[in-house]
Amino acid sequence: MGYIVNDCVINIATANGTGSQSANLIILQALFEMGVDVSGKNFFPSNISGLPTWYVIRVSEKGYQAPGDQVNFQILMNKATWEKDIQSVKPGTVIIYNSDVKMPVEREDCIVYPVPMTKLAKKIHPKLAKMIANIIYVGILAELLNFDSEKLELAISKQFLGKEKAIQLNVDAANAGREFFKENFTKEDSYTIEKREKDEDAFLVEGNEAVALGAIYGGVNLLAWYPITPSSSVAESIIEWIPKLRLDENGKSTCAVIQAEDEIAAVGMIVGGGWAGGRAMTATSGPGISLMSEFIGLSYFAEIPCVIWDVNRTGPSTGLPTRTQQGDLSMLYEASHGDTQHIVLIPGTVEECFEHGWKAFDIAEQYQTIVFGFSDLDLGMNKWKATNFEYPPEKMNRGKVVISQEQFDKIQNFGRYRDIDGDGIPYRTLPGSGLAPILYRGTGHDEDGVYSEDPEVYNKMMARLRRKIDGSRTKLPQPVFKNNDAKEIGIIYYGSMQNTIQEIDDILEATGIKISQCRVRSLPLSPEVENFVSEHDLTIVLEINRDAQIYGILRKEIPIPLVQKLHSVAYSDGLPPKANVYAEKILKKINEVRE
Repeated sequence: MGYIVNDCVINIATANGTGSQSANLIILQALFEMGVDVSGKNFFPSNISGLPTWYVIRVSEKGYQAPGDQVNFQILMNKATWEKDIQSVKPGTVIIYNSDVKMPVEREDCIVYPVPMTKLAKKIHPKLAKMIANIIYVGILAELLNFDSEKLELAISKQFLGKEKAIQLNVDAANAGREFFKENFTKEDSYTIEKREKDEDAFLVEGNEAVALGAIYGGVNLLAWYPITPSSSVAESIIEWIPKLRLDENGKSTCAVIQAEDEIAAVGMIVGGGWAGGRAMTATSGPGISLMSEFIGLSYFAEIPCVIWDVNRTGPSTGLPTRTQQGDLSMLYEASHGDTQHIVLIPGTVEECFEHGWKAFDIAEQYQTIVFGFSDLDLGMNKWKATNFEYPPEKMNRGKVVISQEQFDKIQNFGRYRDIDGDGIPYRTLPGSGLAPILYRGTGHDEDGVYSEDPEVYNKMMARLRRKIDGSRTKLPQPVFKNNDAKEIGIIYYGSMQNTIQEIDDILEATGIKISQCRVRSLPLSPEVENFVSEHDLTIVLEINRDAQIYGILRKEIPIPLVQKLHSVAYSDGLPPKANVYAEKILKKINEVRE
């Protein structure tokens, strides 16, 4: 038999709250330890135990990280979705199911392996059989796909680190699954896993934890937060890492953490922290951003640095808390009321989550404004392979902070909101320094921070703020280009679409279409994005939302003659992007334009 090596999609259907997540992460980790390119995506309900959940593992020799277009292995553990899961798979799929559930599996066109998982689990530990049953399917899959036993045990050890009894219990359960398969089945499918050379510097990490580590290395000293899916683990990770990385010589924390009573209180605290000279941040999602609107405007108009990480979930309203989207982008860019324009950092990888995690503070202080980090549930809450985190190469950039009388005396005609250098960025002193009166106002104020409703003063102030933010366009993380020698069709995309774009590219190339790529990494847009549009006959803007939000931003900001070159492919169903879905939409759009 000719085997399909390191190329398959595994879909595991279980019920939320049964311990299946540990089992699924063991599979993911074991494959990773074998040096195999693998990614995992958790599709789970909104915090209600017992509801259906699915975990999709993509193994790809080419390094593809999208969920995949066809399931090759379907594991059935959940009565509630049993029939639907069976009906959803295509002929030839391998179905592994818990025969103790006593539900039929009538698919003669599939390869079927019934396993009494509950009975096997009860033999190991009767009281924990419900949870151990999940490890049985780990063992079945491990034997079926030829997992390395040592790497499997290593994965179990990492999942239950320091809990020796739990480790042994789960090793026994996995071995029971392996033995049952060997004794009762002959492999009929053509899929297998082969070890590859593992990069010893590589590791698996969630995007949210990468943001948290970046923030810690960026000097965060105030975290004010209110729990909200899918951002909570940003704050939880900071809290977890503080004892390891942010204690002073007396063993006391150098970062204050406050769980606020709501999102409004949290953002008020970080604006206060930024005003006091701290590096303050919060993490939230779309509904939280809506509630924070007035304080966001205060930060912008009073020019107070602070950082907000938005881990995007599906909206509108409270939406679908456990689904992913890029629907918050326009809101972040112009959050609050009146004329505002904010800096938004958009990571596409976990390495960039770390980088932007620390860089956000430097940028916030440099431009004396609120800075948004923009991630999403897919990037934030799933584990991704990372090869290294590049630690901040230079000292913190505190911007134009005046901290000594000598510095202050060198500034001619100091005014808190006076543009002395012509870059739109004023100098600031800190409360308690005694260098100058501090007055931050969210109402009209002149260059000295004195209350004013004079129309000319207001117009001049707003023009300076616009000039200040515009000045960041070439200083923020710049776009990443690929295949830029292909000048016919360009694709602009951002964020977690990075993890699907190469598969999309390969699908298009197989049809004879060669594209060049531009990944936007920040707002306001770099001039290089405009150049990219001008260099191509046709540019398609790809995004995970309904209303083509960055496409709309581009149409507003690039010269009118270039607008006709722009076309949108926007799609959102709450799930991470599948390559074939977007490739088909791109092809359709190209054909429409060319007709």
